[in-house]
Amino acid sequence: MLVLERSDHVGGASISAQVFPGMDARLSRYSYLVSLMPLQLRKELGLRFALRRRRFSSFTPDPSDPSRGLLIDTGDPQATLESFEAVGARGDARAWVEFYERTGALARRLFATVTEPLRGPAEARMLIGADDWRDFVERPIGELVDQTFASDLVRGVVLTDSLIGTFARTDAEDGLANRCFLYHVIGGGTGDWDVPVGGMGAVLRELERAAREAGAEVQTRATVTEVDPGSHTSEATVAWLDDDGTRHEVAAGHVLAACAPAILDGLLGRETQWPEGSQLKVNMLLNRLPRLRADADPAAAFAGTFHINENASQLEAAFTQAAEGAVPSLPPSEIYCHTLTDPSILGSSLQESGAHTLTLFALHQPARLFREDPVRARESALAATLASLNSVLAEPIEDCLATAPDGSKCIEARSPVDLESELAMPGGHIFHGDLSWPWAEANQHAGGWGVATDHPRILIAGAGARRGGGVSGIAGRDAAMALLT
Repeated sequence: MLVLERSDHVGGASISAQVFPGMDARLSRYSYLVSLMPLQLRKELGLRFALRRRRFSSFTPDPSDPSRGLLIDTGDPQATLESFEAVGARGDARAWVEFYERTGALARRLFATVTEPLRGPAEARMLIGADDWRDFVERPIGELVDQTFASDLVRGVVLTDSLIGTFARTDAEDGLANRCFLYHVIGGGTGDWDVPVGGMGAVLRELERAAREAGAEVQTRATVTEVDPGSHTSEATVAWLDDDGTRHEVAAGHVLAACAPAILDGLLGRETQWPEGSQLKVNMLLNRLPRLRADADPAAAFAGTFHINENASQLEAAFTQAAEGAVPSLPPSEIYCHTLTDPSILGSSLQESGAHTLTLFALHQPARLFREDPVRARESALAATLASLNSVLAEPIEDCLATAPDGSKCIEARSPVDLESELAMPGGHIFHGDLSWPWAEANQHAGGWGVATDHPRILIAGAGARRGGGVSGIAGRDAAMALLT
């Protein structure tokens, strides 16, 4: 087995990196949490890395009064209830519990199927149940959330899971937001998003170790330039250039393509439709956590997902602005702090000093906004995003940023256009394209693995597969199972 990787390291977006020169901190630069990787897959490959659950699910300052906020404490139901009361949403507290009990039951039923052949639509509907099928699949997720919760703030917290990396309206009939929501609440059969100890690089190292021990030859700095799909009677061939520009070619019984389908189409000489990502990723290294305007401990508020200006009405307003061609004036964003759960990504001196990392993910930042002038647009989006964050802090986040030895502040931003350039990720789409339902949408595809292409020797093995998206390994396993069964 030969693995070809265009970069100087394997892993794509699932890496850790010393982002800030001279600072002993290895951040999960692009992807950062793990939810969708099945335990069965980890056992099959003998992967040895640890995941830690976050005690706090989320904290959301009230945009209308940032001196108060909603803290979802998974270890203290009474404190969570009191927090709902504090933001004037007492009536939604019970609805919250019932809603997530419902998604939890759905997760247990559905996630168990992701390591099995695809179910057909009728079988999937029976598994999910008529009511859940109606509410989570057939009707817009925004309608369900509006019907379930009264508070604009609570509605927004729920709806963010339907918009991560996805430029969509939550009341649209196309199901795009629904599919994104589903993937964000079924992971592990619980919906938990866990912190990889040692950063995403720890997951990557274990996957690489397992591949090499299984006999894989890994070739980095190998830029694939062409794929000949072969036929039923002739092998496929793959051509690539090494770091010196020397052309190589290899024949293969099968090609498992972990690149985006749009990239594969180009390698096959076919025209394709380019997807569009929609997010701004910001990495920060802080000397200390910022003080909040709300009466909440920053160590609790930032330990889970910290929601910034993500009320349902704000999400809709930001989408409208972006659709009209402007960076949202108050970008809805969310943050988490890896080092509150796992400080091991910092060197000992940084740990002792009280330093922390923050990972911010701003929504509704489609690639189209960054095409004409990528640098200027990124700077504008970053400035707006930091202003959005500062609106709920008691001090500017800029005052908390660490300073590198060269005098630069420890902050970087990556737009969809940056991801496209750095990762060969079309449109900067973190899922390689719009997510699909995790079942077959036509009976003739039931029983398959969701990785087939028009060519029998070419399989999709990355996020663009039917059950791809996120750091899961599901698509690669599905491609392997398609060959083995």
